[in-house]
Amino acid sequence: MNILVVGGGGREHAIIKKLKENSAIKTIYALPGNGGMAKDATCVDIAATDLDGIVNFAKENAIDYAVVAPDDPLVLGCVDRLNEVGIPCFGPKANAAIIEGSKAFSKDLMKKYNIPTASYEIFTELDKALEYLKTAPIPTVVKADGLALGKGVIIAQTREEAVEAVTDMMANAKFGKSGSTVVIEEFLTGPEVSVLAFTDGNVVKPMVSSMDHKRAGDNDTGLNTGGMGTIAPNPYYTEDIANECMETIFIPTINAMNAEGRTFKGCLYFGLMLTPNGPKVIEYNCRFGDPETQVVLPLLESDLLTVMQATTNGTLATTDVKFADRHACCVITASAGYPESYKKGFEITMSAEAEAHTYVAGAKLQDGQLLTSGGRVTGTTAVADSLEQAISDAYKLAKEVCFEGAYRRSDIGQRGLAAYK
Repeated sequence: MNILVVGGGGREHAIIKKLKENSAIKTIYALPGNGGMAKDATCVDIAATDLDGIVNFAKENAIDYAVVAPDDPLVLGCVDRLNEVGIPCFGPKANAAIIEGSKAFSKDLMKKYNIPTASYEIFTELDKALEYLKTAPIPTVVKADGLALGKGVIIAQTREEAVEAVTDMMANAKFGKSGSTVVIEEFLTGPEVSVLAFTDGNVVKPMVSSMDHKRAGDNDTGLNTGGMGTIAPNPYYTEDIANECMETIFIPTINAMNAEGRTFKGCLYFGLMLTPNGPKVIEYNCRFGDPETQVVLPLLESDLLTVMQATTNGTLATTDVKFADRHACCVITASAGYPESYKKGFEITMSAEAEAHTYVAGAKLQDGQLLTSGGRVTGTTAVADSLEQAISDAYKLAKEVCFEGAYRRSDIGQRGLAAYK
């Protein structure tokens, strides 16, 4: 089989490494991929948002199955375009990917179908948003409606911060068109949980839960990032809570999308807050999370391609989806200065053992050398029988990934350990 994976980050590298375990796969192409995954896939310099380029490549290279991993191409309709030329895909069509593509859509969907979430207001005019903020409860959460690379959510601790966030989005176009509509919502409290779930539009099979670490600095200080590390499973996500989420959130969401004529197939990501009033949805993503994928897929014991094809074919009910009863920890190594300005072009070196456990996100190959080319450069994952051991092993290996200005948090998983204790 010839497989095409659209995307070029750590999540895609994790997907590719897992797919490689299937011996029926002859070639995996990554579009565009990156220099660090060149040993695991044939990287082709076609952007993930170049739908014409992707479709033409898929036709010319006899692609049997495509995995569309990032949000942008999904929202733009990459799956629709590939389906039109007869190529089956993992991932939702554009009319279902809107569940991430528009926060206003997803909030209205939850309200209409009684899916628990924070109370909210939607604004398309700056003056009305600013007027609302004069009396809104503080802290409050300000979200750009559209895609913003995971950075379009501001938790405003003061009224002034809320006004600045709304003005940046709506008047100063900080996130381009994505911020022309904003959602202002209630600030929820409680442990956060990420749950990725396979679905074929009828059946939902959740993956092992995970805990992301979004802030740049230790003890959850500093700016929000795309994620500085993850652990799985999430200790706060008990069996009772999982059952409640299935009944009140997961199945109702799939049913709601079907009722709207927007059947969702692929991976649906549920960002949850376990509030004193029960689990509530903070956000949906229409794809695998990054870096959650880097701890979830190493625990998957079933064949990934088989499960993916079941979501496409509508046979998920009869497909085995099994995860190891173990723990995983992923530590991100980033460029100094991330998520703001940072320098690129530093040589990356790593031991053979570290390389076997590392997913590369922000790197390019130049004259045979692997150089940094992004903010989050690598994610190093270890799997063990205990969380403590997984954390220890992940840090030992991550420290063997070296480049000038390498930065990583030193406390990934500590909140999880404290929860277990």
